[in-house]
Amino acid sequence: MAKAILVTGSVGSGKTTVSKLLAKKLRWTYIDVNLIIKKNPFVVTGFDTKRDSKIIDTIKLSKVLASLILKSSKNLIIDSHLSHYVPAQYANLCIVTKCSLKTLRKRLKKRKYTTAKIQENVEAEIFDVCLIEALESGHHVHVLKTDKPIQRQLKNIFH
Repeated sequence: MAKAILVTGSVGSGKTTVSKLLAKKLRWTYIDVNLIIKKNPFVVTGFDTKRDSKIIDTIKLSKVLASLILKSSKNLIIDSHLSHYVPAQYANLCIVTKCSLKTLRKRLKKRKYTTAKIQENVEAEIFDVCLIEALESGHHVHVLKTDKPIQRQLKNIFH
């Protein structure tokens, strides 16, 4: 089985930046879960027009991702706010990205999210949704603050 590091966190918290940096640093393969979802449309159960987002069956998605890890000959960095749904036995580490609420709002406004969508994601950050779900799933978790220098924090994780 390949090694896998899951990178999760609220939308806009810096997952993709961290994931790509980590993949480059470790020379691992970067996996964008959005592309996995496009290739496996059966994991989408509908569309939430109010939130302007797909509704994902996290059980089906976690099975697809676990299978990907099992079949891969390469070590993987898996980037998604849903990656922590992968069962803990398939991941070596789960990094949860976090940032200040001010930074998060700024990032989401830059993406032109609606006020309601910004508020929903800020609330997810306030209540540590991804962190709590990752811990409840039994993952080995490391929190990474993305409004602080990332390189130094990664060095502390991997030395």
